[in-house]
Amino acid sequence: MEITLGLLAKLEACPGKEQELADFLLQGLTLANAEPDTVHWFAFKIGPSTFCIFDTFSKEEGRNAHLTGQLVAQLMAKAPELFHADPSIEFLEIIAAK
Repeated sequence: MEITLGLLAKLEACPGKEQELADFLLQGLTLANAEPDTVHWFAFKIGPSTFCIFDTFSKEEGRNAHLTGQLVAQLMAKAPELFHADPSIEFLEIIAAK
């Protein structure tokens, strides 16, 4: 399977909500695993209150399904209470992968 597409979301937690956001992302793994066209899904922390999600896909339909799926819907529903600012979402073209 050729992985050619990705998403990178950057999330800034509200003060005092860092652990709640981390816990939500940990639970999100179950939802990501249920998405057949999401090849990889990583949630990670890059600063005291800054988190990221990186996902990969082999086709545009899979990426679109992810963006309109249950995980993203639940994340956006919690956004007002968890996020200090609107999430930044970048659409990626994967050039090389191992």
